[in-house]
Amino acid sequence: MNGFCDFLISRSPEQLLIKTPVVALVEAKNDNIQNGLPQCMAEMIAAHIFNERKNNHIFQIYGVVTTGTNWKFLRLIDKIIEVDLNDYFIDNISQIVGILKYLINSTDEQKTIANYSVPD
Repeated sequence: MNGFCDFLISRSPEQLLIKTPVVALVEAKNDNIQNGLPQCMAEMIAAHIFNERKNNHIFQIYGVVTTGTNWKFLRLIDKIIEVDLNDYFIDNISQIVGILKYLINSTDEQKTIANYSVPD
């Protein structure tokens, strides 16, 4: 796979270098949400591979496809990509921002789960 994603969301404090964990990718399409889904899915799989190669095991990778006015959210978990059946619209921007905030904050929970060990 090669190519470029339109936007990338990472928990890294660095802004000039891409560091793990990559948690969400956004694909912008001018015409149709459906046209952006395959590319976003490929980007999500690439982000999963990138995180794994950097030994940063994130259980879920999120994807977003938007036309600017319509938004669609995806999730990659256990090699299965789930597509939210709901469409979100810019006139409810607080809901979209809330979802994006959730996607970013969910990586803290994933790190806690990944670093948890059961006492003997």
